[in-house]
Amino acid sequence: MSTQERRAIDELARDVARVESLRAVKNVQRGYAQHGQFGQWHAMAALFADDGTLRWGEETVTGREAIRAWLEARAGDMNGRAPGSLHTEIIDEPLANLSVDARTAQARWMTMRFLGDGRGTARIEGGIYENDYVVQDGRWLIASMRYHPQFEGDYHDGWANVGGQDLPIVPKHFTSDETGVPIPAPVGAAPRSGATLEELAGRIRRLNDEDAIRNLQNAYGYYVDRRMWSDVVDLFAEDGIVTVAGVGDHPGRAGVRRAMERMGPEGLAHGLLNERLIFDLVVEVLPGGREALSRGIELGLVGDAAKRVGFWEFSVFRNRFVKEGGLWKLKEVSLTPLLRADYAEGWGNGGIAPPSGHGPEQPSTPDGDIPAFLDAASGALSGETPPSRPDEAPLDLADLARRPDEAPLDPADLARRLARSQAYDGVENVSSAYGYYLDDFQWSDMAAIFAVDGHKQSPFAGYFVGRDRIIGAAGASWGPSPARRAAISFHWRTQPVIHVSQDGRSANLRTRLFQPRTSKEPDSSSTAFYMGGLHSGMYPNDQAVLEDGIWRLWSLTIDEHYFASPDWKGGWASAVARPEGAPPPPPSRLLSTYPPDIPLTDLGWRQEGFRGGTGTFVEWPAILPMWFHYRNPVSGRTPERFWPDCVPCEKMPETRMTAHGYQKPPNGPEIDGVELTS
Repeated sequence: MSTQERRAIDELARDVARVESLRAVKNVQRGYAQHGQFGQWHAMAALFADDGTLRWGEETVTGREAIRAWLEARAGDMNGRAPGSLHTEIIDEPLANLSVDARTAQARWMTMRFLGDGRGTARIEGGIYENDYVVQDGRWLIASMRYHPQFEGDYHDGWANVGGQDLPIVPKHFTSDETGVPIPAPVGAAPRSGATLEELAGRIRRLNDEDAIRNLQNAYGYYVDRRMWSDVVDLFAEDGIVTVAGVGDHPGRAGVRRAMERMGPEGLAHGLLNERLIFDLVVEVLPGGREALSRGIELGLVGDAAKRVGFWEFSVFRNRFVKEGGLWKLKEVSLTPLLRADYAEGWGNGGIAPPSGHGPEQPSTPDGDIPAFLDAASGALSGETPPSRPDEAPLDLADLARRPDEAPLDPADLARRLARSQAYDGVENVSSAYGYYLDDFQWSDMAAIFAVDGHKQSPFAGYFVGRDRIIGAAGASWGPSPARRAAISFHWRTQPVIHVSQDGRSANLRTRLFQPRTSKEPDSSSTAFYMGGLHSGMYPNDQAVLEDGIWRLWSLTIDEHYFASPDWKGGWASAVARPEGAPPPPPSRLLSTYPPDIPLTDLGWRQEGFRGGTGTFVEWPAILPMWFHYRNPVSGRTPERFWPDCVPCEKMPETRMTAHGYQKPPNGPEIDGVELTS
């Protein structure tokens, strides 16, 4: 091997380790949330560095034992272990940045906690984490966790701003450009790695597979939300199975359908809500590269507005996947329900016994019932392969690297494949940045994360093309950026489905809008815009591109609201049907004060039913159309509402990515960015 060839391999090895490191950082935080759901304070504290710190508002605790004691004391009986108790914290919307030397990292997260002691007390809290991470003894750990509280309150009255005060803007660890560069370029020559192309190919394939599995898991969740049972069944292998703790097994595709139909028949009727949001998803590709696991938190927001009933459901899933014919499929969905609570009553008294039988008089999660945790971060720094488990196929790095009919390994092609996984993280970062800048009314920074020729929809009005127009529309709608806010409407962009082009320079993106709002007064009966409650939308047709080495948004579309909470006391189930023949809401003032380049009314069927769009306005509890940028990722089934490109592309073809030198990402079953044809 020549010196040049050796250098190329060492540089590739360094790049692979940096991507693995960034993902390990995110998994550490997700693991913290997952352990917290079961009151595992020792396990949570073990994720901190030796001298790690936890800062909670004005309190600071240092060292693992002190952190463990503080976490336990603060939870009290709201620990997820005491009978009827609940301690579910969702931590998501990561915006993570690795340091140049790849020894430290920083990340920003949104968080929301649902707490109850089973004896009448229930609380909700929410805020922002700005955290530091460090490599210690070969593992990524939390160096500093800084929690900035934003809202809190008891369940009965609802939450409000912390202290009833205006909220300051939480300082961000990133600039607008840094959002699109989660992994900065290294400095200096790469160290000698001893790696082979076969080993690196295996590790890159694992990263690519992880992306595919995340997409599959999140796509499954979206199908479940809409009761698209045929699409759910399509995602499973022939011998797939659904297991619900306390209910039983549902084997085979017919069993999968029966398990789904326990939630109701296919499709959503007027007033039905079946939102089952996925948070803190960890994915682990098993040795052998043909099976994988996922684990995460499921938050169920369900009910029937026609009957004015709603429910909270808190669960854990641990699923298994199998790779067949180059495509990942679901092998086993295993759901462990923890607590179900009537919306009107809340979970303070332990809620309603879930199917697993954990009622108010029983421990919420006996240790034997806790679904096993994953350790997807093991070996992330060194590239070492985790040891095989007894029930898993042994690792075959050569098999992971290539199949017999594939060409010999090419470092340039491996770098391209790695770039596709780097793209996944870059797109996730810039997606999160949009939510954070929007929350804080930071219009210049928000516009800066768009490509020069990018475009953005302003709700209920239309599309604005170019950064100056995007800034102008935001300012005309909401005014200048304030230093403090009396109220905030948070924009969590979660559950991403990201399809990256073969060359790793462009991507299609779908995320959910999870929208808590808060203001200075508890709003138990208020109907004001910033009433403390939950609302939902979808970003189904977003796109991103790599422009001058920085990931930026190319197109952004918001479809809303799929459900809304008219007031806190009744929540999503208190919505009343819009009277027949009622006039639509007034048009956006932007149409007259700062007209869009492409009004929603010019987009025909795509905007039918949406406020400011075409046709008859549809408002919750009526069911809005749901659009998808992709066909079923396994079967290729085309959804009823399929829009594969940016929304304004048909009206204005010059807004297409492909008109600016970018590849069109795949819109259906794909291998290595190439869409499969039937």
